[in-house]
Amino acid sequence: MKKVLLASFFVLTLTASPYVVLAETEAERRTRLEAELQVVERQILTQSRLVEDKQLERRSLERDISLIEGEIKQVQLGIHARSVAITQLSDQIGEKAVVLSILQAKSKKQRESLADLVRKSSLMEDYSLVEVLLSKKSFSEFFTDIATFNSLKSSLNESLEILRSIESDTFTQKELLASKQETEAEMKRIQELQKKEIESKERQKEQILTVTKGEEKAYQQLLESQQKTAAQLRNALFQLLGGGGGIAFPQAVELAKYAERQTGVEAGMVLAILEQETNLGSNLGSCVYNDLRGGKTVMHPDRDAPIFVAISTVLGFDPRTKQVSCPIVSNGERYGWGGAMGPSQFIPSTWAVYGGIVNNGSGWVYSQSDDAIRRINGGSSAANPFNNQDAFLATALLLRDNGANGTYAGNRLAALRYYAGWGGANNPANAFYGDQVMNRKSRLDSEMQILGGS
Repeated sequence: MKKVLLASFFVLTLTASPYVVLAETEAERRTRLEAELQVVERQILTQSRLVEDKQLERRSLERDISLIEGEIKQVQLGIHARSVAITQLSDQIGEKAVVLSILQAKSKKQRESLADLVRKSSLMEDYSLVEVLLSKKSFSEFFTDIATFNSLKSSLNESLEILRSIESDTFTQKELLASKQETEAEMKRIQELQKKEIESKERQKEQILTVTKGEEKAYQQLLESQQKTAAQLRNALFQLLGGGGGIAFPQAVELAKYAERQTGVEAGMVLAILEQETNLGSNLGSCVYNDLRGGKTVMHPDRDAPIFVAISTVLGFDPRTKQVSCPIVSNGERYGWGGAMGPSQFIPSTWAVYGGIVNNGSGWVYSQSDDAIRRINGGSSAANPFNNQDAFLATALLLRDNGANGTYAGNRLAALRYYAGWGGANNPANAFYGDQVMNRKSRLDSEMQILGGS
């Protein structure tokens, strides 16, 4: 009986003092979040393989419902992964803010110390050595003052070096903090898009089940009725970002096929990327490169702005009126930089790689011999990021260089690199982008076949 009462008391004690027993240190919190993220990332990879296997099966009601459910699960896991990652980032941002505050406090004290040293040094320098010598009763006092003066100068120089080091560290911490805040804002934006994707998939699933009542024959009839005819495709518009607008689908196909002939990257892949970028283009707006947004220019002043001006010079447009993308704004806060150009939404520093903009040591200039797009086109005009043909070709070139090789895995990886760079391509939280591009490619390939068979 005593044992039972003792056990009950122990349980009540634990329950009554949760903050004492369950309190989590910062190190424990980091470890827990990292472990949670690893578990979710493994689940995402497993789900990705299941979805990929399902896509290879013949279309049927069971297969397509399973595929939709798998994609929903995949996006849900992606949102979970991003939630954990955002929490980790928030913690890191808090840590950086504390470090920044400490550095700023140190900088203030060091400046005060420096000001005091400057005042003392100035007082010493107001007297000539003769005046100091005559005011002293002995040579020992005179040399003591000289030693003090030299010590002051040495301390002054040392204090200056310390201050410069603190200010350099402060600047670095500010840059790291801004970068993490930008990443967090981008993650939240993608998370919102993923939630909309889930809602769309759920509606699609409900519609299929409502119309077919779970019957395979009814589902095949539904697929046939939904398949666009060649006439419908000829009249369809393919939407492009950055001023490209809506162009006729057959025209988009021809541009993509031209890019395929020049690079080997499938036309459906080029179209899928451009369509995906249009779907994610929620940060587009009527910005110009030197507009101010949140106290900073739209375009990165060092990395991109000089290149954009060089592009405008060779192409003959006014950079102060040409529209580019706006920075990301989340809850009234600005993060990162805008400045993406044209249908392919390349930032100037990326366009420079294919468009022949080089640094000659004195600044950014156009080099015809380095203009890969012009060389491929065989024309007399410089590559233009706002021209549809050049934009399609640039997209294909970047996909090729990112590893697009005609296989499902190679194309998907190239799409992920296009979106997240080589470093972020293997992050399971970004898997949704590669999967959505490949889904779009499958549909677009089918539509191109219908169009070609008309």
